[in-house]
Amino acid sequence: MIEAIVNGRSGDPFAVLGRHGDVVRALLPGATGVELVSADGSRLATMSRIHPAGLFSAECSDPGYRLRIDWNGVTQETEDPYGFGLLLGELDLHLIAEGRHREMATCLGAHACRIDGVDGVRFAVWAPNAARVSVVGDFNAWDGRRLPMRRRQEAGVWEIFVPRLYPGALYKFEILGRGGEVLPLKADPMAAQAEPAPATGSVVADPAPPVWTDAAWIASRAANNHLQAPISIYEVHAGSWMRGDGRPLNWDELAQKLIPYAVDMGFTHVELLPIMVHPFGGSWGYQ
Repeated sequence: MIEAIVNGRSGDPFAVLGRHGDVVRALLPGATGVELVSADGSRLATMSRIHPAGLFSAECSDPGYRLRIDWNGVTQETEDPYGFGLLLGELDLHLIAEGRHREMATCLGAHACRIDGVDGVRFAVWAPNAARVSVVGDFNAWDGRRLPMRRRQEAGVWEIFVPRLYPGALYKFEILGRGGEVLPLKADPMAAQAEPAPATGSVVADPAPPVWTDAAWIASRAANNHLQAPISIYEVHAGSWMRGDGRPLNWDELAQKLIPYAVDMGFTHVELLPIMVHPFGGSWGYQ
């Protein structure tokens, strides 16, 4: 079991990592030292390295412990991802297993949230034939050993809560196939945000609703769109209308350039082709 954990091949990391009785284990490849500390920062225990690959262990009876990790001179303090309980509810899992869940994006994917008073991101992905799934990103050096997920066997779903991770984080899933092969990194099929093409990473989206500043326009819209008013529509694919340094313009840049251009050309309205990311960008969303 220990060898499977340190080699990133265990399908049940929660059986070893985290707190079990009075023993806490943490797999932290590359760490030079780890302490367990209380909520007020006082030291509870110094963890011992029990495997050269970076598996640490210590005795601790405090369920509210945190990890204080020394990354070769850089200190990180965080809650233990393996100290949190089950994340998805039984009803969600039941509906997923039956293929009748109508709001999959509310439970699968990456969701910034607060659990047990701790801010972080809840990840979940459906991969029923996988032997192991890990979430990887800049936050763990894209190392699939560090955050293997919990398998919810009844629905083929894998889940984990990563504390102190925030919107904007880049991530993918590393999957170990049924035959033991490590598959190419997978983007999240339920991602609410993605990197601009040609990059393919998924991004943790900010759950806060956008702040709209168009109240004056909304108030005057009925008059401006009167049946007798002229209409000339300029159809635009935002991602390819104009490039900036070889990349698509962001929304602020697009507003600064597109609106004056459309007005100068005599257009009264702009119609945007679909703005979400597509499997084939050259389709402009027509597919």
